[in-house]
Amino acid sequence: MDQLFRFPGSPMIISRTKATTLSLRGRAYGLLLAGSALILPSAAVSQSLFPDSGSALPAIPSSQVGTAGTSTITRNTPTAPVGGTVPGIVAVAGDERAADTTAQQSAAARVQEPEVDLNQPIGPSDLEPLDDGPEAIDPQEAPRQEVDPTGIRLGTFMLRPSINQSINTEITRENGSKETRNYAATGIRGTLTSDWSRHALTVTGETTIEHNFTKSKEGEDPEGKISADLRLDLADDTVAHLTSGYSFTREDNDDPNAVGGADVQSGVHLFQTGASIGRDIGKIRALAAVNGSRYVYTEAKLADGGTLNMKDRNRSGIDGRLRLGYELSPALIPFGEIASGHTFYDRKRDASGYQRSSQTYAARTGVEFDFGEKLRGELGTGYEVVDYEDNRLKNVGGISFDGDATWSPQRGTDVNLGLRTTVQDSTTPGEGGWVEYELTAALAHEMRDSVVARLSGSTVFRNFDSGSEDEVTWLAGAGITWAINRYLDLTSDVEYEKTTGGTEQNIVRAGMGLTLKR
Repeated sequence: MDQLFRFPGSPMIISRTKATTLSLRGRAYGLLLAGSALILPSAAVSQSLFPDSGSALPAIPSSQVGTAGTSTITRNTPTAPVGGTVPGIVAVAGDERAADTTAQQSAAARVQEPEVDLNQPIGPSDLEPLDDGPEAIDPQEAPRQEVDPTGIRLGTFMLRPSINQSINTEITRENGSKETRNYAATGIRGTLTSDWSRHALTVTGETTIEHNFTKSKEGEDPEGKISADLRLDLADDTVAHLTSGYSFTREDNDDPNAVGGADVQSGVHLFQTGASIGRDIGKIRALAAVNGSRYVYTEAKLADGGTLNMKDRNRSGIDGRLRLGYELSPALIPFGEIASGHTFYDRKRDASGYQRSSQTYAARTGVEFDFGEKLRGELGTGYEVVDYEDNRLKNVGGISFDGDATWSPQRGTDVNLGLRTTVQDSTTPGEGGWVEYELTAALAHEMRDSVVARLSGSTVFRNFDSGSEDEVTWLAGAGITWAINRYLDLTSDVEYEKTTGGTEQNIVRAGMGLTLKR
């Protein structure tokens, strides 16, 4: 027979059997609270037919020294509430009336509920139906991501802008001479991303404007770019991409195609567009893509005040590629890829009388790998050749190495390695072009929650088939970013660049600035 107990100062009467039941329920509820606390989020100009691999941690461009934005290390991630409070459970401290009301409701509920004898066997009628769980997600609808506290909401889009103002110095040593340039740089960046359940649009843009502290305009090379990527989630594991972009840069003085003795080198307008469609057929991964480009060159300003027209370099290009991969496992997908393209120059012959239009062929094989957050990317090798219409110009080609890998050896540390091979057209009479190999590396380490250290390096090797001396450019940089608060960063960078071969040049750059972000 059950024994009854009355707690002092309490109107509740609980039987021994009921006490056992409540004890078990209390333990289960305690485990539920503990588990809920654990699962809460915690602070955790070239011819190449193969596109650049998106890099999660790109190397710092030389023109962006002192204007580096925020690191790829995640900040402002949501943390568990203090005290382990679980969302959805509200407790009001010090409200005795609320406590009494809760106690009375609990007592009334216990009077109405039949007592369960744990010593008796449980039949099918005593079992409650299991929860079927959440409904299946439509494969064409992407699950919503956790809300990022930064950014400006614009309808179904999120805008994340930033502006950097820095003070920089640049020391250049070349052919026994030394030049020092002190300047201010303003960098503006922004990313606009959609928040749709299906399809996605991403627009990114950035620009850098420099202003010398002296009256000289030498070295003030503005640059900017904007790109858009529309992803269309079609039926049956089919995804399409529509891309477009525009960029403006100015040729470097040490570029093989630069105008010797020019005060201001030619500016390069680049327009790009593309479309691709990929489909998964069992373990087969298929992709078809087509891309178009348009290069427009501005006049170069000479030292005597004159200008040099560069319209004979204006050109358009179109290329297509096919790619097939086979999924050996979710982490390894070997692939093969072929591509072909054609370059059309606006003028049939350049200023020297050569026909520069060409046909490009390329093929490569490689492997995609994805071992989670620790290591992911792809690596491929093949051969690329450019066949010029003018028989006097020798074909340019060579073995290609392309790839991108992101490695995270430990939490808070990201390492990115990149390989890139391109074939560049030459403007030198009698020369078709050269093969250019580029190796980049970048490291970001979160020293503290608000401090990120950065290291970067790159090597560019230019292989000239015409007998000219090959060139090698080395670059090494270091920087640090201190997040003063959610909206303001302090950045500091230093960089060293050395070019050997046809041109001997050493450049040291250093800068410090503030980045305002939203």
